Amino acid sequence: MEEEGPYARAGGRLPGDPVPDPGLGPVEGRRISYARTFVHRLPALLLIVGAFYDYFTPQDFTAAPFFTAAPLVAAPLYSRRGTVLTGLAAVVVVLAIHIRLGIVLHTDAITEAATVATVAVLAVLINLLVRRSSEQLASAREIAEAAQRAVLPEPAERIGGFEIAARYEAAQEGAFIGGDLYAVQDTPHGVRLVVGDVRGKGMGAVAAVAVVIGAFREAAEQEATLEAVAQRLERALAREGTRRDGLDAFEGFTTAVLAELPHGDGVVRIVDRGHPPPLLLQVDGTVSALEVQEPALPLGMGELGVWPDRAEEFAFPGGATLLVYTDGLSEARDSHGVFYDPGERLAGRTFRTPEALLGILAKEVRRYSGGWMTDDMAMIAVRHP
Repeated sequence: MEEEGPYARAGGRLPGDPVPDPGLGPVEGRRISYARTFVHRLPALLLIVGAFYDYFTPQDFTAAPFFTAAPLVAAPLYSRRGTVLTGLAAVVVVLAIHIRLGIVLHTDAITEAATVATVAVLAVLINLLVRRSSEQLASAREIAEAAQRAVLPEPAERIGGFEIAARYEAAQEGAFIGGDLYAVQDTPHGVRLVVGDVRGKGMGAVAAVAVVIGAFREAAEQEATLEAVAQRLERALAREGTRRDGLDAFEGFTTAVLAELPHGDGVVRIVDRGHPPPLLLQVDGTVSALEVQEPALPLGMGELGVWPDRAEEFAFPGGATLLVYTDGLSEARDSHGVFYDPGERLAGRTFRTPEALLGILAKEVRRYSGGWMTDDMAMIAVRHP
């Protein structure tokens, strides 16, 4: 049965909630959320304050600053319809007060109404420009998402008899491209997978991700051992680093875990290249870290010395789930700076499917960190049939 902890039941960020800035902490983030809520309601508040001010103060006093500010504040925040309605509301309120006071034809009253109407029109024009910029940004995000899906396609739900689920969570909400990677492939040697984390961000990291995944898919089919697959990835990054004028220019290194699940053997073989160890979740809720005795240097650091890869074998009984993840999960911190410990958090819990496991983990870690994650997170869960 799937178990949903208190963080999962609380859920993640709701639609419409302010988007957090990953560079800020939870306290600062809540303050920004309150400020954004206040600003969103500010146009209506300005109209109310302006109406009271204009009605209850002497005729020589004008509330035009309040009425003109309302549509200007609404322009970048509201839809076009909302901005138009705010501008109309400002003009109507001004005219209603002038009619009520019997000064609608006074020079000052006409000037005030004309000023508010002019600013309302300008606010609509500003809104159109903002919407156009937002549409261009949305288009860029769609392109980024398509690129991400091309580089990191979703694996099938069942590969080689194993149940598979993968998930990529960007640290910044709405971002799609990053330096975390995963790939799963069925081969004559069993189901092979890789999960890794490229040092750096941006397009350089995405290029490194593409190189690692491309090399993995070819090597996973051709190489007889998992150690040989790791060496192929090492050589691929070295070639690309040379072509791009040095390894440092090509993001330097990539931490990775490679795993091999032979068909029907009930074991998993692991090669760890400086990456957090995978977790094995048993059917009784027991969680253990599959730590290899001799982890090697990250991929792309072969020039620092010879460090042979050695695959280590662990039992992978029926019903158990293998969880491989990047450090965006284990290095997420709460408001006190305490790291999220997936092994401790998952102990004693069971999940219906690998997809349910990853979904709950993603919600919990965002809730744990207050929505202020500092690193992307990639995860793969594999359940033995």
